[in-house]
Amino acid sequence: MDSRTQYLKQLEQQWENLTITSDIMFGMVMENEKICLELIQRSLPELNIKSISKVILQKQINGPISSRTIRVDIFVRDDRQRTFAIEMQVANRHNLPFRLRYYQQQIDFDILNVGDSYEKLGGYPTYVIMFCDFDYFGLGWSKYEFENCCLDNPELKLGDKRRIIIFNAKATRFHGNMKLRGFLQLMENTVEEKDQLVSDIQAEMKRIREDPIRRHGFMKYELDLMDARSEGQVEGTIQTLQRLGYSQEQIITEVEKTYGVSKAKTMDLLNRLSK
Repeated sequence: MDSRTQYLKQLEQQWENLTITSDIMFGMVMENEKICLELIQRSLPELNIKSISKVILQKQINGPISSRTIRVDIFVRDDRQRTFAIEMQVANRHNLPFRLRYYQQQIDFDILNVGDSYEKLGGYPTYVIMFCDFDYFGLGWSKYEFENCCLDNPELKLGDKRRIIIFNAKATRFHGNMKLRGFLQLMENTVEEKDQLVSDIQAEMKRIREDPIRRHGFMKYELDLMDARSEGQVEGTIQTLQRLGYSQEQIITEVEKTYGVSKAKTMDLLNRLSK
């Protein structure tokens, strides 16, 4: 069995084992606007959200030319122009507050065009919602919520209409109007059968796994990534061998032996690198 065939079998298994914490599965499930709306409503019940616009997956947000681009898992607005950026975070990279700070800044860049008044932002309240499979703050809470307020009087709000909500799937304490316990438990692979949102998500994941078009798209995406990584490795090897003074024939032999790349493909890469 060659490496590509073996990798295809691994991808098939990976597809069958995708959970809601996978960016890919989370995004595809949230394409179902009914489920996405319910998740947002439960995240922020006090907003009384009635409807949402088209769900945008992996939205790329560009700030100034020199700034770092971000991709938001789910980007959606409701009928009152409130913006919701939703992210699934599995790995704790110990930089969550700074990541969130940058997200909020970039979202404002996406709203405000050149020449617009700052007052325009007042019509676009923003909510960044993070579902984390780790407890960043270590208090065991199910939900951490932040707004800018006065240090001397926390009741005095800055009023910049930005809010950050962080949900913790590792929670040991559920408090307040918490309607996402079932979803957070689902992130931990525990299914609450009586929770309608959980049931809807389970059914949607089953439908997605059985969809041949979705399956093919996933496989193609992962294979394209593998090919891009492999080609990058081959190019790096060719450049190293060139610096070491290997002849063209020696390079072709080494690349074929190491990566199984044909002579014609190696020649194509050599020609491309020489330009």
